[in-house]
Amino acid sequence: MARPCPPPRMTYPETLDYLYSRLPMFHRIGKAAYKADLHNTLALCAYLGNPERKFKSIHVAGTNGKGSTSHMLAAVLQSAGYKTGLYTSPDLKSFPERIKTNGHEIPQDAVSGFVAAHRDFIEQLQPSFFEMTVGMAFDYFAGEQVDVAVIEVGVGGRLDSTNVITPELSVITNISWDHTDLLGDTLSKIAAEKAGIIKPGVPVVISERQPEVAQVFIEKAEAENAPIYFADDEINTHDLGIASSGLRRAEVTDVSNGGLVVIQIEIGLLGEYQLRNVTGVWRSVEILKQAGWEIDANALLNGLKKATKITGLKGRWQVLAQQPLTICDTGHNEGGIRLVTEQLSRLTCKRLHMVIGTVNDKDLSKILSLLPKTAAYYFCQADIPRALDAHELARQAAVYNLQGKVIRNVNEALAEARRQASPDDVIFIGGSTFVVAELMEL
Repeated sequence: MARPCPPPRMTYPETLDYLYSRLPMFHRIGKAAYKADLHNTLALCAYLGNPERKFKSIHVAGTNGKGSTSHMLAAVLQSAGYKTGLYTSPDLKSFPERIKTNGHEIPQDAVSGFVAAHRDFIEQLQPSFFEMTVGMAFDYFAGEQVDVAVIEVGVGGRLDSTNVITPELSVITNISWDHTDLLGDTLSKIAAEKAGIIKPGVPVVISERQPEVAQVFIEKAEAENAPIYFADDEINTHDLGIASSGLRRAEVTDVSNGGLVVIQIEIGLLGEYQLRNVTGVWRSVEILKQAGWEIDANALLNGLKKATKITGLKGRWQVLAQQPLTICDTGHNEGGIRLVTEQLSRLTCKRLHMVIGTVNDKDLSKILSLLPKTAAYYFCQADIPRALDAHELARQAAVYNLQGKVIRNVNEALAEARRQASPDDVIFIGGSTFVVAELMEL
């Protein structure tokens, strides 16, 4: 009897449809797609020949700042001459954004080819969308023979699919409230999940020493015999404002090597909160240099200055237009929104306009209480199943005296804000990664 012919190779659009429709995707449907174990990822990696063991890696976790930190580290390493992979999530505009080598997205043919080559096993294993994507990234980086890959955690750390690597360095950024239904209902529990990326003997950099969770990291590092460094113990960053170049200026004071080094830098990421991430990146580079990595001062400065150009990072305090000043930011939890609103409060404008949407599985009380009550609001919702209905968002916002219009479509909401705003006003778009992702001009 003749064997049945294999299904024809799918086109790239067909491949994406297959991935999105057949595999559970956390960022679209939420908790139902989350798998609290590493079984599938380990099985997929074993099937692929353990590609994660064929390149060096740096692992980055945290509540806020892990994406920016990952991009800056990748930009620095690339500037130093290393062929650098970068895995992040979620994507803003297109799937290939998740997997990059030296700033170049994975080719569409490589995505389709991976699924075609391994479809039988994928259907047998039934991994989540994220598990499959992690396997694809590792396989691609191994095939590209990258020198190093910066790997951003998806959710948590301990049970995240990326946590099958043994990196050269682990980095943990800010800890704040997010995904409490998955990670725990206290900051210590959340920190413990993030600390799960700490590996035996592998140095770990904690970007900022937060008194309420510092001991969690110290105890985990001691248990794993992992050297631990709190970056802001030895690195201080002082904001100097926006330079004539349009970049953010800062002064960095470094005492990590026993001496005092003071240097002025420019940062391509414009959010004031990025200074916290720069601290972690700066200390991480020092640790890597001590381990024998060749990263000179020019590579560090260039990576920080040109991170957005080198890696293609979008949506972090990104200026879309002037007059009125129009800014978007993907901050979406209490910690992220707090930093955004603090920076907004320091802007000079006649009136602030807020185009806001969120997802339906967040505790909005902490977020809504932070938003400025004097702003004009335009409540919208992203076109995903997980989006909170814009009318419900407006209802909850009213409890906190936040008033405005309901305009479901993100771009229509922005257009209305622009019609209402004067040249001296400020427009902000955010509340959800997915709201920012739908901006046509991003």
